[in-house]
Amino acid sequence: MTDDTTDPIVISGMAVEAPGGIDDLGSFWDALSGGHELIGAFPRNRDWDIEEVLALDRIDGWAPVADAGGFLDAATEFDPLFFGISPREAAAMDPQQRVALRVAWRALEHAGINPGALDGEEVGCYMGVSISEYGPRAAAVNEFSGHRIAGTALGAASGRISHSLGLIGPSVSVDTACASSLTALHLAAGAVRGDECDWAIAGGVCVMGSPAAFYEFSKNNGLAADGHCRSYAANATGTLWGEGAGVVIVERESRARAMGHRVYGRVEATRINHNGKGMPIVVPSASAQEKLIRKTLLAAQIDPSDVGLIEGHGTGTPLGDPMELTALQNTYGKSGTSEVKLGSVKSNAGHAQAASGMLGLIKVLLCGEHGQTAPSLFADDPTDKIDWDASALRLADDLDHWEPTNGVRYGAISSFGVSGTNAHAIIGMPEPTDVGLRSPTRPANTAAEVSHA
Repeated sequence: MTDDTTDPIVISGMAVEAPGGIDDLGSFWDALSGGHELIGAFPRNRDWDIEEVLALDRIDGWAPVADAGGFLDAATEFDPLFFGISPREAAAMDPQQRVALRVAWRALEHAGINPGALDGEEVGCYMGVSISEYGPRAAAVNEFSGHRIAGTALGAASGRISHSLGLIGPSVSVDTACASSLTALHLAAGAVRGDECDWAIAGGVCVMGSPAAFYEFSKNNGLAADGHCRSYAANATGTLWGEGAGVVIVERESRARAMGHRVYGRVEATRINHNGKGMPIVVPSASAQEKLIRKTLLAAQIDPSDVGLIEGHGTGTPLGDPMELTALQNTYGKSGTSEVKLGSVKSNAGHAQAASGMLGLIKVLLCGEHGQTAPSLFADDPTDKIDWDASALRLADDLDHWEPTNGVRYGAISSFGVSGTNAHAIIGMPEPTDVGLRSPTRPANTAAEVSHA
């Protein structure tokens, strides 16, 4: 087993799909750096009962649902024959499987890897995936019977990628709720580190097969009243659900260099833990988050003051954000005179659930690539639940230069799930030796509409 200090785990490729029609890294960076909000109205092409969703507040004790969310424009589009899948089987597949397939393909191309030449390779695949209520019940007789078991299995989010590409390394779908994709990164890095596979694909995907999450949070009064996810803001009233997908390529640095792959970031450390018992399972724990951050910093062997950017969970909930800020204040916030910028991609695109951590990770990697910290929306009115004057934390309210520390920009990413699982990662991004991102080729781009998501 190789020592991480001499041959670290690195990220050498990435790809993303986000709300607002974003399906490439350049457009994603433009939206982030420009401080654009990517929220839109509920999709009208998914056979959802939109009228009922928007009238939930007529039920006593239920809160209003704004006609807003971070929805993927191309969630209903897919080119099945490109991936060797019949149109009928594709229609029976959870759209998360379809989106994960095409985003994984683009991430491989971005790394300079030919996805069509991997058959029989010892490559791992780890995908965070969300619950879904897509399509008819499997216990029914219809034209999709025979395809529904694989089509609805969460395990097929990773399995479809491994099967399509012919990968024979570990293939694992991860469901730790909103911590899923960072947990997938943790498992992928560990698998490469432990020589379980030569290299790995890690990511997360969320496409809502139904508006179930809006029902749940309407009943729990946890939705943003105005249809905006105001991360860490004083006037935040709740979260806003979104969708998205992100995939990164994980390998040893020696392999990346030998293959001519560009290193976008080193995985300095990842850790996961659980809140334990006490409060209800959906309630976050500031103490568990603080312990996790400290363990991750210890594993990374860096000082908190070295971290210049934190991509927080930042769901915009009056309960969750203050707890997270308490943990951040007790760790990164006490780092002395140096300031650390804090933000959340959820303010741009909503809460992408199992994919949220991966979207945040790619945001940090792009910030490192461009040497700038992207603004977090609604940062002009920070919550008063912590003493900002006594803290090194500062909400990222503008596009600012990101000064490296000894030639490296260190960023941290957090994700916390309603399952009680917490995940934290620290990424070191060396100053690039060349400028710009590769533009991936696009044979796996979205094509004909195959079904209603």
